[in-house]
Amino acid sequence: MHIVAILNRDGGTLRTMDLAALAGQAVEIFRRNGHDLECRIVAGRNVETELRRVAGTRGVDVMLVGGGDGTISTAAGIAFETGVPLAILPAGTMNLFARALQLPLDLTAAMEAIADGEIAAVDIATANGRVFVHQFGVGVHARLVRIRERMTYRSRIGKMLASLRAIAEAVLHPPEFEAEIHTRNGSERQRVSGIAVSNNPVGDGHIPYADRLDAGLLGVYMAAPMSTWALIRLAVDVLLGKWRASDAVTEQEVEQVTLSFPWRKHDAHAVIDGELIKLAPSVTLKVHPGALKVLLPKPPETGGS
Repeated sequence: MHIVAILNRDGGTLRTMDLAALAGQAVEIFRRNGHDLECRIVAGRNVETELRRVAGTRGVDVMLVGGGDGTISTAAGIAFETGVPLAILPAGTMNLFARALQLPLDLTAAMEAIADGEIAAVDIATANGRVFVHQFGVGVHARLVRIRERMTYRSRIGKMLASLRAIAEAVLHPPEFEAEIHTRNGSERQRVSGIAVSNNPVGDGHIPYADRLDAGLLGVYMAAPMSTWALIRLAVDVLLGKWRASDAVTEQEVEQVTLSFPWRKHDAHAVIDGELIKLAPSVTLKVHPGALKVLLPKPPETGGS
């Protein structure tokens, strides 16, 4: 296959790496597995333009993308629009989409696995038509990201520390708002501290990400209004993968959900794959089963008798 790699030199862990060396290593790994790989190292502000250029180029079999979570989300949206298969390098902070795809989190191991992989179809989701690969959130998560964006950090560890500081600040005044939830099962109105909608239901026993991306369902998670201490306990449970034991969280699995916010403030925000966006008065979220083509590691062989 002819594969073009776009590496965001300003994104994720790549900003601290020798990208020329990484590109050389990638070319060798993919050559050894019978592929022709071309690497392009691109400034963050030019990544989307380059992705669209590559997706529109005849003869490109796969776009390989390296960068932070925002880069990967943008690339997935373009791959969804154009039908060009996507491959990703886990170079973000949490790498939740890479985890859901069951990719090795070490870059070298990921390249080896992808180079020996095969193209498969996975689910992708949209919020008012905008693609997301992991999660749409409103309430406490959006407040956390908004606080973190005011902080300065220059590394993956720095971003993680900034996230912890943002959590500490966000829980001092937990948000509380009214939301209407419309699904094919009916409508309800609730007061909540937060709502998260994931591309496929999240798994058990780990930080929130989907264990599989072929269920054809969204996971809808609502956190009831809570005190500072209750929100701290929930935040710890989320980090430890024990949040399902909390009585404050309810969940359901649907193919589509519309969220309406009758008392939305004019400056209210949502977060989509880690990026803040203006919160619309009403948001319709849908899952698109098997709509994203991805180059994935081959599934492990099962032993026979």
